[in-house]
Amino acid sequence: MKEFASPRTNTELTDAKLSPTLALACQLIARPSVTPEDKGCQPLIAERLSRLGFQAEPMPFEDAQGAVDNLWLRLGTQAPLFVFAGHTDVVPAGPLEQWTFPPFEPRIHQGYLYGRGAADMKGAVAAMVTAVERYLSQHPDHPGSIALLLTSDEEGPATCGTARVIEALQQRGESIDWCLVGEPSSEQQLGDQIRNGRRGSLSATITVEGIQGHVAYPHLASNPIHAAAPALAELASTCWDQGNAFFPPTSFQISSIQAGTGARNLIPGALQIECNFRFSTEQTPAALRQRLERLLENHRLNARVEWIEPVGMPFLTESGTLLDAARAAVHQVTGLHPRLSTAGGTSDGRFIAPTGAQVLELGTDHQTIHQVNERVRAADLDQLSAIYENILQRLGTHNSSTASRSS
Repeated sequence: MKEFASPRTNTELTDAKLSPTLALACQLIARPSVTPEDKGCQPLIAERLSRLGFQAEPMPFEDAQGAVDNLWLRLGTQAPLFVFAGHTDVVPAGPLEQWTFPPFEPRIHQGYLYGRGAADMKGAVAAMVTAVERYLSQHPDHPGSIALLLTSDEEGPATCGTARVIEALQQRGESIDWCLVGEPSSEQQLGDQIRNGRRGSLSATITVEGIQGHVAYPHLASNPIHAAAPALAELASTCWDQGNAFFPPTSFQISSIQAGTGARNLIPGALQIECNFRFSTEQTPAALRQRLERLLENHRLNARVEWIEPVGMPFLTESGTLLDAARAAVHQVTGLHPRLSTAGGTSDGRFIAPTGAQVLELGTDHQTIHQVNERVRAADLDQLSAIYENILQRLGTHNSSTASRSS
């Protein structure tokens, strides 16, 4: 078994040496909350923010795949409602022998905070909490409401997490105006990029039936691989759309092809293909389904398509008060002018945007997310907290100005 190296000094992770944001990030990383587990992260945050007057509401949901912990923390009852959204679950650590330090024993080494979830996204969750604490200490009578929405199901199926919380909030009339998701949106350095939308995701399993037989007697069999090859080539080369000013063209990718038993003298009886669309606002799931199924029919394949739920819909925040505040806050704290992007995978923002909320993603860089030795610049977490606080200040000023004009 590998013996993990120790940090340069034994005092690097003492509370006296760490900022409040780094200290909280380390506390969260030390909890091995592999999806869908929370391992006490949410109660830790609930206890901390309850001291400031937040009403903590655990919202667990369960399906056949298991139970998920969710937490809704809200301060205030008036509109507008600003929400920080994040997740406390992380992906599995992978091969432990490849980690420089144990993945759930946070270490600061050469200016970087190491640990599973440092970037995705316990560091950002810690920055949210400390930003709120500082903001409220200066603005105890802030206008509007502030909330945190946390789930332990973002890295998993995402069926019992943010989607269910939003559904429950809508049923009781709680409406989100602005939402900032702490996903690692930055590319090379903190604040160089803000995600103002995401592409949709639509997955399917295509099964092409053939007739199994001996390779020496192909006339007595039907090879589904040979039959499907022209259709797969057409699917891969099809231009689904041209995209638009905010989104690249829709892409189709095959992620897995399986057939046969491994015997070289056997023509397989079936071929199974896993595939995915990443689509823009130029498309709808129904249109993509129809085009794919029609293409298979045109190739006269004996095929069936199983569409995988849930579908991630694209979303876009093209402009608005939240985007203005985020851009200005990033520039004030870092000196950068962040570019806008809708690239990357999906996020829980897809469940919040359909309610009419302005939704952005702003967090640390994503260079090492889901990798062995996941890490983030330690100084970035304090800067991220400052950016979040600055956004709260700008939105608070906007709220006050709006209230003054309306009165």
